[in-house]
Amino acid sequence: MGYTQTQMPAATTAKTRPNRLVERLLADRHSLPLSIALHLVPGVLIVAAYLLVAEPLVLGIGYPPFLGWAIAMFVALAPVQLGLLLWLGRQRNGRYSLRGVLRYVDKPLPRGKLVAMVAGLIVWFVVVSFALTVLDSVIYESFFTWVPFQDAGASATTYLDGYPRSVVLITLAACIPLTGLSFPIIEELYFRGFLLPRLSHLGRWAPVLNAVLFSLYHFWSPWVFLSRVIFTFPAPWFVWKKRDLRLSIGMHAGTTFLMQTLGTLAVLLNLMP
Repeated sequence: MGYTQTQMPAATTAKTRPNRLVERLLADRHSLPLSIALHLVPGVLIVAAYLLVAEPLVLGIGYPPFLGWAIAMFVALAPVQLGLLLWLGRQRNGRYSLRGVLRYVDKPLPRGKLVAMVAGLIVWFVVVSFALTVLDSVIYESFFTWVPFQDAGASATTYLDGYPRSVVLITLAACIPLTGLSFPIIEELYFRGFLLPRLSHLGRWAPVLNAVLFSLYHFWSPWVFLSRVIFTFPAPWFVWKKRDLRLSIGMHAGTTFLMQTLGTLAVLLNLMP
């Protein structure tokens, strides 16, 4: 005799019961407290991984803190952000897939316009971030000299200062596929493909809040918060406006890969002091 609905075994009922956490995370809207937590908690975990694991490791082997941050992101950023997305995809689709987890992936922009916009965004990112380094220095010297991170400073190269050229070269080359490419892509999938669309009920404030929280998430460089909001804001804005995630991936990963590769070549060719 087959089971009626009231006779169904408890185990089967449990399997078919919706996962409320998954439903909440994959809902069209995230509440403001939930969104804030999802934006900021990964940053806390990265800092914890650096202080507890990565910094003692790299200092013990004589390598710069720059490599320590790459290790911390490998330990905390990739598993937490990409891991959450893949887990949600498996819960939704029954397999490891990002279908239904990410938004803005329908590729509405034609290729030529996409390339032109990404190129413009990269130029904006590079020019504005360099122009605002003076502001970063002022903020660091005024408010953040107390931070506990080894060799912290306003300059992007401070974490590399004082180490032998060969060590710096190995560090930069090893980090190109990580901090130069993979981690920025993961961040864009998480922050712009997963979190930003679920703030769309805020209208024009959605990309603003996303840019502010993304900048705040970088707890390892709080003195860059203000300038980071400015030079990263076009990414969430245009992704939200054009509904194309490739814009922010191209801007973020394109810039970091370009700058880190050029920096490595500069050290290799003795073009840097």
